[in-house]
Amino acid sequence: MFPSIKDGALFISDAHENDNRDDFYHFLCMVESKEINPTQLFLMGDMFDLLVGEVKYLKDKYKKYIDLIEKIAQNLEVYYFEGNHDFILKHIFKNTKVIDIDMQPMIFQISNKKILLSHGDKYGGITHKLFTKIIRSRSVLKALNMVDKLGDFFISKKIEKDLLNKDICTKITNFKDIIETKIKKNVDIDIDLIAEGHYHQNRSFGFKKYEYINFSSFACNQSYFIVQLSPDIKFIEKKLRGYDV
Repeated sequence: MFPSIKDGALFISDAHENDNRDDFYHFLCMVESKEINPTQLFLMGDMFDLLVGEVKYLKDKYKKYIDLIEKIAQNLEVYYFEGNHDFILKHIFKNTKVIDIDMQPMIFQISNKKILLSHGDKYGGITHKLFTKIIRSRSVLKALNMVDKLGDFFISKKIEKDLLNKDICTKITNFKDIIETKIKKNVDIDIDLIAEGHYHQNRSFGFKKYEYINFSSFACNQSYFIVQLSPDIKFIEKKLRGYDV
C-alpha cells in the first residue's frame, strides 16, 4: 500500500533560501500559525541554496528553519524530498519524513491514481551519478567539514557566494522533449502522474500514458500548490501573501 496524498495537501519546491531571500521562512511561519493550513506539507527539494547535514556552518545558519520545520511536523505530516542543494538531512530532522535520493522517485496514492514524486535530479549520466555518490558520502562530507571549520568555513562561504550569482529562473527550450526522453529512459512502471521540481519551469504536459507536472521555483515567483481531489485531481497554484498572481 502506498502512502496517500490528501485533499488540501501543499507542495512547495526550490525556494533556494539564501542571504538574499527569506520568503520561505515567512511561508513556514504562516504554516506554523495556520494562516496557511494544509492537510500535509511536501517540501520538494532545494529549499535552501545549500544545506548539508554534515556541515556545521550550514546547520547553524539555518537552525531557525530546521527548528520551525520540526515544530510544524509535530502536528502536520511533513515530507522533505532531498534535492541537489539540500541533502544528508535525516539526522537533523526527527519529526519530518526525509526522502533521500535513493528513495526517489517515490510512489504515492492520490485519489484512485498513482503519482510518482521526486525532486527531479535523480537521473543523469555516469559522471553525474559518480559526483552525486561522492558528494553525498557522509565520510567525505565529514572530512570536508573538518577542513571547512579549520579555515573559518571558507568552503561553505565560497559555494554560497557563487550560488548567489546564479540565475535560476530561466526557461528551458524543448523542455517537453527533454522530459519525455528522460521518463522513457528511466521510468518503466505504470503510473498516472509524475510530479517534480528541480527545473523551475512551472509547466505540465499530458503524455500518452501519464500526466507530467513540473512545479515552479518558489524562489522565482513565490508560488506553492494546493491539491484538489474532487471533482478532478488538480494542483492549484497559490501565491505567498503580498505577491500578485
